[in-house]
Amino acid sequence: MIAVTEVEEGCILAVRAQPGARKSGVLGEQAGALKLAVTAPAEDGRANKALVELLRELLDLKRSQVEFLRGQTSRRKQFLVKGLKKADLEKRLQLLFIGLRN
Repeated sequence: MIAVTEVEEGCILAVRAQPGARKSGVLGEQAGALKLAVTAPAEDGRANKALVELLRELLDLKRSQVEFLRGQTSRRKQFLVKGLKKADLEKRLQLLFIGLRN
């Protein structure tokens, strides 16, 4: 189960990053986090910026709705998804996994 914590501004989403991958996308769930691969290297925050963009695209959000919170140099990261309730974010995450199975 992917860790989603509801806060006043929206939800905090746990992500496990794999920078420097051949292609960007969802790899599944790992240790309570959404595992995402990005082609950007883990240098100068480029992978973190790529993760923000990937999350925005995957969850069909506006750029202003996804904010990097913590985990600058770690593979375990947290993102703030603004303007969504926990149930809404969990539903969007479920749709991602349905798409992976098909």
